Amino acid sequence: MRARIFCLSFILALAAISCSAQKDAINKDEVAMAVESLNEALVNPESEKLKNITSENLTYGHSSGTLENQGEFIDALINGPFDFLSIDTSQDQITIYGNTAIARHIMTAKGANNGQPVDVHIGIMLVFQKRKGQLLLLARQAYKL
Repeated sequence: MRARIFCLSFILALAAISCSAQKDAINKDEVAMAVESLNEALVNPESEKLKNITSENLTYGHSSGTLENQGEFIDALINGPFDFLSIDTSQDQITIYGNTAIARHIMTAKGANNGQPVDVHIGIMLVFQKRKGQLLLLARQAYKL
């Protein structure tokens, strides 16, 4: 009887681990959708949406070298002088490592800085991590081309 209970407990533990691993498994389509959601949120920033798609441990790096945490990133998008009007990406690459993904692309964007038109053409590297079934932006670094 003890052997059966042990075997049953072992099988249930394996099933729980398997379900947990599947919940946090990432696929490339999911990452591509997360990149698109981020870009849409950059063009139409809403505080709650931005908070929901980013990690509380976010490190957001600009091509100028400025680094922002989650609160600073959201505040800059909502209240700052720069507004994204449109964003397009090219040369998209996604690499997955367990529950973490790196997405790289070239961003071409139209924007306004203090009301003046601006064209943006930079490289972007994004790091997403899946936690409790949700893909969150953990880090972003832009670089000049």
